Amino acid sequence: MRRKRGNGKFRGAMSWIVGTICLLPIVYLLILSVAGRWMFPRLMPEGMNLGAWIDLLGGDSLGWSLLLSTLLSGSVALVATFGGFIASRYIARSGRRRRLLFLAYLPFAMSPVILGACIHILYIRLGLAGSVVGVGCAHLTFALGFGVVFFANFWSRERRSLEDLARLLGASRPQLYRMVFLPAARGLLLICLMQTFLLSWFQYGLTLLIGSGRVKTLPLLVFMYAGEANIRYAALSGLMLIIPPVLMLWANRRFLYRYM
Repeated sequence: MRRKRGNGKFRGAMSWIVGTICLLPIVYLLILSVAGRWMFPRLMPEGMNLGAWIDLLGGDSLGWSLLLSTLLSGSVALVATFGGFIASRYIARSGRRRRLLFLAYLPFAMSPVILGACIHILYIRLGLAGSVVGVGCAHLTFALGFGVVFFANFWSRERRSLEDLARLLGASRPQLYRMVFLPAARGLLLICLMQTFLLSWFQYGLTLLIGSGRVKTLPLLVFMYAGEANIRYAALSGLMLIIPPVLMLWANRRFLYRYM
């Protein structure tokens, strides 16, 4: 009993230590985003400057970039998750399954910057370069391939047997997805949504090349403000950039295990 209590206290202490270490960068970015004059060797800034937060809440460039990144990544995640789910079903039943899966893996064989440089001329000729639609399509190159690969093993013999049984009972194709496939894959769909959202959310090189510097998402603003030595705005944009992963980690711990 004493050993169990000792182990419980040790684990609790380690959890607090690890949690504090993980929170320190977030707290530091928060302080930097509101810091006024902060000169060495002062441990704390002399005052506060809420200009960056006022611009964010007032709908300035930082606020618009936050909204743009959220809508762009959310749209890419939805299309990639459900498109990959549907496409993977047909690929799993195809006689060319290995070749089609190879095409889904192909974008990950090179870095986003190299891939963006290769397809940039195509986007220019299609009139998609420098547009939000073009950047979204470029992000889908990776996200949709990830969705197909992610769900490739979901369509097992058990799923095929379940589908045959549902069809035998008179289920239509929409009913198959709504009442059989989607409930069975609910946990996987949530995981894929989170992963593809983050794939698009943190994308920098591909956004810079295909967006031609016009589509200013949060990763672009972080590098831009850091290059300008605008510490306050760089800290705030970096803080906004890490909030979705933190929230997703919390949601994964709090809710996702119920659907697995």
